Amino acid sequence: MLEKPIALLRIVTASALLALNSVVHVLPLLLVAVVKLVARFAPVTRVCDRILAAIAASWIGFNSWLFDHLTDSRIEVEGLPEIDLHGQVLVVCNHQSWVDIPVLQKLFNRRLPLLRFFLKSQLIWVPLLGLAWWALDFPFMKRYSRAQIERRPELAGRDIAATRRACRKFLHIPVAIVNFVEGTRFTPAKHAAQRSPHRHLLRPRAGGVAFTLDAMGDALDTLIDVTIAYPDGRPSLTDLFANRLGEIRVRVRRLPIPDRLRGGDYLNDPEFRNGIQDWINQLWADKDRTLGQLHGPARTG
Repeated sequence: MLEKPIALLRIVTASALLALNSVVHVLPLLLVAVVKLVARFAPVTRVCDRILAAIAASWIGFNSWLFDHLTDSRIEVEGLPEIDLHGQVLVVCNHQSWVDIPVLQKLFNRRLPLLRFFLKSQLIWVPLLGLAWWALDFPFMKRYSRAQIERRPELAGRDIAATRRACRKFLHIPVAIVNFVEGTRFTPAKHAAQRSPHRHLLRPRAGGVAFTLDAMGDALDTLIDVTIAYPDGRPSLTDLFANRLGEIRVRVRRLPIPDRLRGGDYLNDPEFRNGIQDWINQLWADKDRTLGQLHGPARTG
């Protein structure tokens, strides 16, 4: 009888604390971002980048503390990489829920450099958070449908140019660039519409990875491959806040990025494009098998 009022109280409490945490961290974040924008002097910019990353890590750290203390959700993880806060890595992950993002942040905060996500351009208008993402140099992308690109092929070039501009900002700072290779969250309807060859995944899109590798050159030398499973079903953020999310199972692999995938022309070189697509397709086939195992019964002993 008290289940719904308690869940509502949890949601309100978590939302209020998250909002307060955002206000406390976003205001100094914006102040440092303005200094960085105005100064445009390399030593000042480097100091500002370090301060911005420290503020973001503190922000994420408190959110992760809330995850631990306001919910009973458990993350069972294997394969976490050693702490490396100075590298430049590419993180790829399957995408099922908005919960994926706090899970990734909780696992990799202060273990990898600050995670940067490619965001839809409309998210710049989210109160406070949009400005925070801008201050932290999160790339904002316009998404064009296949039909739009077929009518106006130059639109494809805009996405490529935007990816390259965004990634150039990361050439001289530690960064972990996150790419949800499916391009959208998994749903059974999308899975059926795509006729995906995978049981648990949508078809991967290799273009985003290809353009990131092109823009970053040899700076990216490591792939962090993350597979997230929710054995009790795909949750919403409300499920997390209401304490309706049980176990989360995660597998992480650290892999080298093959040299053959660098320096090619993804758009105009069919052989190079096929090479990247074959590599991504193999990653996704492996990930689909891993998800099948993670959705199985919990191991004992």
